[in-house]
Formats: sequence, structure tokens, C-alpha cells
Amino acid sequence: MSKALNIIFAGTPDFAAKHLNALIQSEHNIVAVYCPPDKPAGRGKKMMACATKLLALEHNLPVKQPENFKEVTVQQQLANYQADVMVVVAYGLILPEVILETPRLGCINVHGSILPKWRGAAPIQRSLEAGDDITGVTIMQMDKGLDTGDMICTTTCEITSEDTSATLYEKLAIAGPKALIDALKLMNENTHTRSPQNNTTATYAAKLDKVEAELNWQQNADYLHRKIRAFIPWPVAQFTYTEAQSMKEHRIRIWQARPVITDSTFIAGTIIAADKKGILVATGSPQHALQLEVLQIPGKKALPVGDILNAKADWFVVGQPITGTSVSHIGKQ
Repeated sequence: MSKALNIIFAGTPDFAAKHLNALIQSEHNIVAVYCPPDKPAGRGKKMMACATKLLALEHNLPVKQPENFKEVTVQQQLANYQADVMVVVAYGLILPEVILETPRLGCINVHGSILPKWRGAAPIQRSLEAGDDITGVTIMQMDKGLDTGDMICTTTCEITSEDTSATLYEKLAIAGPKALIDALKLMNENTHTRSPQNNTTATYAAKLDKVEAELNWQQNADYLHRKIRAFIPWPVAQFTYTEAQSMKEHRIRIWQARPVITDSTFIAGTIIAADKKGILVATGSPQHALQLEVLQIPGKKALPVGDILNAKADWFVVGQPITGTSVSHIGKQ
């Protein structure tokens, strides 16, 4: 039986904490946990610790929160732990080459895609948005590039037509820790292989931006549906409705929708129907509309469209644009 590894863990959100928990439950030793500095959050801007830090403190593990690794003292502090390997999961800080080379077995990363596809900050969301059928987790030996290191092992899972980023996240949060433990076993026994990535097939998963949340109804219904699912739980796809008299704008979030085949010839962005089943909106794909089924008006919780129409039926009138206030330019082709 191989001896337990001494591990430094670096991570931030709940996804990372689930991997830390798997390591805590394993035979390995966690010698230190690295997290970004606490940040103000909520209306009161109270300093909040990340999920990984909270779990580490619960298990009395040493926690370090450097702003970066540029200082020699910070680098030396990490080296003093004499770790066999550093495990990095959704950490958010760049590791310089000196850190990558400090542990005996280097640094490995748990990445939420099948590399080299979807390198970068938002692999789960971009995979969904692109319409991929499968995704997975890659355990990768880190190098100085962005998710470019050699692959140690991968695991896959199916993406269904009902998945959102939230549900896909949960699937990978189950698959990832198991793959990590398997990879560490192989590394500990020196039986692992390192497969270089094919850079010519690499794609990049850019960080999500709030600006992307506003839907463009000129796009096709299938893509809009995927985008809505990809943007749950953040930033949540939305459209802007403007009240005709007050000109007050309302950002309305979309929590559930589905593509629908239709024989309507309304131009993209026009409301085709509005009833308890949902608000049917014409899109840029002929004979395919998008039915909005669960919406959230500012200051309210997300509700089925039927409930919203009971109070706001005048906002969603057949023949009107889903955004804007005027119907003068709307008609049939």
C-alpha cells in the first residue's frame, strides 16, 4: 500500500469545497488550504469567507489567503509545507512557474470540461451554450499556460436538453472528486500517464459577462433556449420591458423556457401568444418560437407565466414586441 500524500489544496467556490471534502475523507493529508482573501458581499457588504475556507476551518486545517504569489515570503511559506502535490480547483489566482514547480509532483488542476475543449473560466456554461452533447472533468498537470497542461485522466457525463449550468455543475461536482482521487492514486503509485493536449482543437470558454444576459430575439430559438439554460444561476438571461406611460424599464429574468414549432409569421421579438402555458415569442428561426414559462419581475420571486399574467397581462399583448413600448412597427411578414 502506498503512503498518504501531503497535499496543498487551493480553491474557492462550493465546487472546489466538494473536492476538498473528498480529500479530507481520503487517506491523504491536507497540509494547507489556500483561498483568495475574504470579500464583502450582500447589502451590508459584510466580509464573507468562501465555501472552501469555511470547510477548511470546520476541519481545523491551516488556511492561507495571499492576494497573489509574487512575494518571495509567500512562495517560501508554501514551500515550507513540503507538499507532494498541490491540487487546484476553481481557485481564481494565477500560479507563477515557481509555485507550479514547488511540490514534488507539481500542481494538478480539476477542470470542468473535456480538454482541450473549453479551456478558460466558464467551461460548463459555454459547453451548454454551444449545444454540446457531453462534457466532463479533466485532471490536468498544470503548466504556465491557461489550461494547456498534460492530461492525467478524464471522466465524461451527458448533457441533456433539460440541464442548466446549475444541474450540470452538480453532475460534475460528483464526477470530479472521484476522478481526482483516482488520479492521485495513479500519481502516488507512479503509474499515471500524461497525455499532451492537441492545441489545434482547443476552444476557449470566456468568462461570463452581465451584458450577455440580454437576449437577442433575432437569434434562433434553439440557441436562445441553450443560452437561458447556460446562464442559470448567473447572470440569468433577461429582456427589458419599458412601461409606455412612465417609461420605467424592467429587467425581466427568464428561468424556464422551451422552443416551440409554430406557423406564425410574426417578426422576431414579437409576442405570438400569452396565456397560462407561457408567453410565445417569435425568434430569428422560421417556424420556431420560444415559449417563456417561468419569469422573474424585479423585486419578486420567479413565478410561472400564468401567475404573472394575472397581474401584468397588459405588459404582454399579442402582436407587441417583447421589449419596448410601441407596436407601430410590428406586423406580419
